[in-house]
Amino acid sequence: MSAWQQRQQLQQALARQPGDFVAWVMLADVELEAGDIAAGEQAARRALQLRPDHPEALARLGRVAWMAGAFADAATLLGRAAARAPEHPGIALWLGHALEDADDAEGAAAAYRRAHALMPDEPYIAAQRLAWQRRLCDWQDVDALAAQVRAAVANRQGLVEPFAFLSEDASAAEQRACAQARAARVAAAVRPLPPLQVRARGPLRIGFLSNGFGAHPTGLLTVALLEQLRADPALQLHLFALNRTDGSRIRQRLQAATRLHDVAGQRHAETAAHIRAQGIDVLFDLRGWGGGGAPEVLAMRPAPLQLNWLAYPGTSGAPWLDAVVGDAFALPPALEPHYSERVLRLPRAFQPSDNTRVLEPAPTRADCGLPERGVVFCCFNNSYKLNPRSMGRAFAVLQAVPGSVLWLLSGPGHADARLRAAAQAAGVDPARLVFMAKLPHPQYLARYALADLFLDTHPYNAHTTASDALWAGCPVLTCPGDTFAARVAGSLNHHLGLARMNVADDAAFIATARALGNDPAALAALRAELAQARERSGVFDMAGFAADLSALLQQLAGEHGWQGVQ
Repeated sequence: MSAWQQRQQLQQALARQPGDFVAWVMLADVELEAGDIAAGEQAARRALQLRPDHPEALARLGRVAWMAGAFADAATLLGRAAARAPEHPGIALWLGHALEDADDAEGAAAAYRRAHALMPDEPYIAAQRLAWQRRLCDWQDVDALAAQVRAAVANRQGLVEPFAFLSEDASAAEQRACAQARAARVAAAVRPLPPLQVRARGPLRIGFLSNGFGAHPTGLLTVALLEQLRADPALQLHLFALNRTDGSRIRQRLQAATRLHDVAGQRHAETAAHIRAQGIDVLFDLRGWGGGGAPEVLAMRPAPLQLNWLAYPGTSGAPWLDAVVGDAFALPPALEPHYSERVLRLPRAFQPSDNTRVLEPAPTRADCGLPERGVVFCCFNNSYKLNPRSMGRAFAVLQAVPGSVLWLLSGPGHADARLRAAAQAAGVDPARLVFMAKLPHPQYLARYALADLFLDTHPYNAHTTASDALWAGCPVLTCPGDTFAARVAGSLNHHLGLARMNVADDAAFIATARALGNDPAALAALRAELAQARERSGVFDMAGFAADLSALLQQLAGEHGWQGVQ
């Protein structure tokens, strides 16, 4: 039954029995799933009037606050609900989500553990606990949790969030099964719009849907490319922003380069209708399963052609996405059988970048907490990528390069302390781990001047972070794997002409880092080679990227009846 049908039935039932508490709670769920925060709040408040302080009604109001971005209020409401229903796993799970976003990292972990203890066989909850423990670098029981989650995906038992599953050491086939199960749930809940054809003539109207249009990795990656595409007479660019403006310079540039539509807070059906009203021919999903997106909007088919690109490094498993855009390294032919989409490839690295950035002067080593001397290895990937395998080989590199340090991005909660404890257990002085707080992008970028070599992670590579490092002149050492998520840093190296920085296994990774770390002249030569490659390769050539992407879109549209601008 679609959400629209459920809403109709519940509204009819409530017209007959307005005092039906359960129906109001169910209607709140339906409205919130449809993205209608105001209607969801109204239904939840009616339920609360009927039964003051009832945990189910409090929990729905907590979800309302969470969806509206009032995370502290959400945590308070869901905390009250959990106190009144301590045996309710769903409320514990929602409380975990709210505490995450309210920056109570360890509280969120406790909520997820509580939810899992209440429903130990539920894969979705196990996966949520596992994903958050990875973010906190809490590796206790992760092997058992990972085995449970992978078994659930293999046996098609329950749902697992596909984005979190990318951090597991799973195959591309497993990733597809995970994504398809999630997509099937979304598809069952929506009513698609009537089919539409690509226009026959005139500029192609290209839409981009994301919650990252601002000072966010998606905005940072796409802004210079969109500025180049703006001048293309064959294309008309539309951004559909699920996020309200953050006032950033990136948002201003995006707005100047495109027709930006603020669809934040709209019901999914309203957003889909708005996209349809703009006559969009090709719609890019720039969020995928990454969280904060709107797969329900895409499932309604607002555009005749819909593409998966950039934000979600894997197959969507979704019948509403017709193609995925990659490149020959990140998405080689061997992976195609594991993709639900048609594979389209750019002749360059699939990932664009803002090549207008100017590097600020580097701070001093002392300013950053780095020692006066010694090689600085770095890995500014998010903490959920810093798994035991990746950190184990990084520790081996530190042991092989005397006086070196590893510079990391500070994680949530007690993640840093846990990593220091892991270092000590591996025989490495914990003081050799240096942590950088999250900084505004220009300040973060300037710090790469102090780093000698970026040590990548596996199975989830550095993506935007690898692009940042290479743009700022810091070489990236990676070990490409067998999935898209494990091949992005390798793609950037490959297209830069630095394929020797893509190594075969962990032993080669450690040996290469050891050799470079103990040879200052070799490190300096590598940085000089990267500086030249940055200028001569097409990785950071956004004018060339724009031409290639436009040609790909025009060819695709031509296959579906488009005959050109004139």
